[in-house]
Amino acid sequence: METFTRPTAGIDYPRNLKEFDLWFANEAACRSYIFRVRWPEGYECFRCRSKAPPWITSRGYLHCRECGGEISITAGTVFERTRTPLRIWFQAIWLVTSQKHGVSALGLQRVLGLGSYQTAWTWLHKLRRAMVRPGRERLHGLVEVDETYVGGASTGGKRGRGTDNKEIVVIAVEMLRPKGFGRVRMHRVPDVSGDSLVPFICDVAEPGTEILTDGWGGYNSLTKHSYMHSRTVLSDGGDPAHVAMPGVHRIAALLKRWLLGIHQGAVSGKHLDYYLDEFTFRFNRRTSTSRGMLFYRLVQQAVATASVPYRQLVDGNHKI
Repeated sequence: METFTRPTAGIDYPRNLKEFDLWFANEAACRSYIFRVRWPEGYECFRCRSKAPPWITSRGYLHCRECGGEISITAGTVFERTRTPLRIWFQAIWLVTSQKHGVSALGLQRVLGLGSYQTAWTWLHKLRRAMVRPGRERLHGLVEVDETYVGGASTGGKRGRGTDNKEIVVIAVEMLRPKGFGRVRMHRVPDVSGDSLVPFICDVAEPGTEILTDGWGGYNSLTKHSYMHSRTVLSDGGDPAHVAMPGVHRIAALLKRWLLGIHQGAVSGKHLDYYLDEFTFRFNRRTSTSRGMLFYRLVQQAVATASVPYRQLVDGNHKI
C-alpha cells in the first residue's frame, strides 16, 4: 500500500494566493513543481530504472543519462499533451480546492477566461477523475450503509425503495464513537439487489468491519463475506430512519444540497459518479485547515492519473 508523508505548509505547498503567485510565476516553476511532486524520492528512468538525475532537453523532455530514454514530464498525468500553460491548470486546481463547495464549469470558464464551456467542463471532469487516490484505505470500525435517490422529480414518485427517473446511490460512512463521522464512500448502482450492494461494500470496507444496515434483504449475505452485520429494522422501532441511521441520512442530505447548490441539480446520471468522487474528496478532507493542503493533494493525485480524451469523458465510463 502506498504511503503518503504529511507535507509542510510553505515548503511543499503555498499557504495562500499570494504565495501561489510567487511559486508559479512561469512555466518553468510549474514544471519543476510537477517533477518534485511526481518523483518525491528522486527521478527513476521508466526504461532502465536508473536513478541518475536526468538532463532536460531543449524540448523540455527528461533525458536519461544511462540509456538515453526520454519522457515528457507530463506524460501519464492529467496534464499530458495539454496546449494550455501549466500555470492556468494550477490556477484551476487552486480555484477548485480553495472554494469550500467547489466551482461549476461556467464559473471556471469565467474566472480563467477559458475559450469555451466545453474546455472548462472537460478540465473539471479530468480533475474529478484524479480525486480518487489509487490504493486508498478501506473503511473500518462501525460503518453505516444505505441507499439514497438522486435526481428526478422532488415530489411524488414511488415510496420506499421504488425509483422513478432517479439514480440510486449507495453510501457507506464510518461512525465514530461517541459521536461524529469518519470517511465516506459512495457509488451509483443500477438497482438495490444484493448483486449490486454487497460488491460495493466489499470494495470499500475492510473484512471484519461491523456493517450497520436497515432490514433490506439485499444486505443479507454480508456475513458470508467476513463482515459483522447489524440490522436495524425500522418498522419494528419507534425511531424514524434519520434517527436510527443518522450517518447515511446526514451524508445524503449534504450531497443533495451540494448538487443543488454549486451544480443547481444539473448532473446527468452517467456522470454522477464523478460528482460523487468530488463530494467524497471534499467531505473526507473537511477538517483540513489549509486550502493549500488540498491543492497539494490534488496535484499529487493528478500526476498519478492518466489524461482521458474528451469523447471518453462524455461517454461517462466511470472507472472502478
